[in-house]
This record gives sequence, C-alpha cells and structure tokens, in this order.
Amino acid sequence: MGMQSIIQDCISRSIAVKQQILADDRFLSRIEQAVEIITEAFNAGHKVWFCGNGGSAADAQHLAAEFSGRFYLNRKALPAEAFHCNTSYLTAVANDYHFEDIYARLIEGLTGPGDVLIGLSTSGNSANIVKAFKAARAAEVVTIGFTGKTGGQLQPLTDLLFNVPDSDTPRIQEAHILIGHIICQLVEANIFGG
Repeated sequence: MGMQSIIQDCISRSIAVKQQILADDRFLSRIEQAVEIITEAFNAGHKVWFCGNGGSAADAQHLAAEFSGRFYLNRKALPAEAFHCNTSYLTAVANDYHFEDIYARLIEGLTGPGDVLIGLSTSGNSANIVKAFKAARAAEVVTIGFTGKTGGQLQPLTDLLFNVPDSDTPRIQEAHILIGHIICQLVEANIFGG
C-alpha cells in the first residue's frame, strides 16, 4: 500500500467512526446529558477535573484548558484542571505509593460532592483511572468516561460513558477530542450565551 493510500485510509477510518457516532441518537443524547451535568456543576460552584495517560493525558489537559481558558468566547475562567499537571506530585506519589494511586489521592484531596471527573482511557482499563473512578464514587463526584468500544472496567463505574465505537487508539482519541470540543462549546454557550 502506497503512502497516499495509507493517508486516505486513516482519514476514511476517522470519518467512519464519526459517522457511526453521528447516526447514534443515544450517543448524541449522552453528549447533551454531559453538557447539562457540567453546566449545572459550574453554575453551582463545583469544579471539573480531568485525567488520562499518555495521549489521553494531553487530551485531558487540552479540554481542561478549553474551560479554564476559553473556547469561543472571551469570558471568565471556569474551574477546570487536569490532575496530572503537577509533575512533582505525580512523581512523588508514583514513587512513594503506586502509579495506580496518582489520581485517586487527588480525588481524596481536592474534590467535593457535586464536582465532575472526566477520565479518558481508550481501553477503559487504565488502573489509575479505574481507581480514580472508584474514589470518585465514594466522594460523590460525578464521573464521565471517554473510552473505546467496550468501555472496559470503567463502564460500570461511570455515570455517563462515551464508548467510541472502535478499538483503534488513534481513531478513538480523534473522536474523544471531537466530543470534548462539542461539550466545551455548548457548556460555554449555556453559561455565557453565544
């Protein structure tokens, strides 16, 4: 297969995943639910937290910045942050405890009832995110999971699940950013107009 064919195949597969989401009314309804959950949390003075590993950590940080910075509108900052941004904390807890504990300890230390945790894991089986979702449930933090097709271990721990209908990591992550951007746009519009 030539390079141009590979490029076309990657683009076609990305489009196909998004077309499946577009055709799934229940999936689209879950996006609406997420917008309402997050809007209500911000309006009530709660925070939205993000976590992920690798590329999903970068996506988590990106989406948190859309809230705390801006999306389309010049407006006040919304209280959102990705848990992994403090590298001193991350390396200390991973060294002194276990890597699986890095996010669960932050749930314990930073969150409160009514906050929202958004976890991104293409497999749905990332041990540190699974443990964070268990801690979130105990702390009365609402959980929103971004995963691949099966939902993995996060499925039963998630209040609202976006299980992208594919098993290929790049295609899943591309869809996660699309879904996240839609949520950010609509939450911003709900709170600030526009």
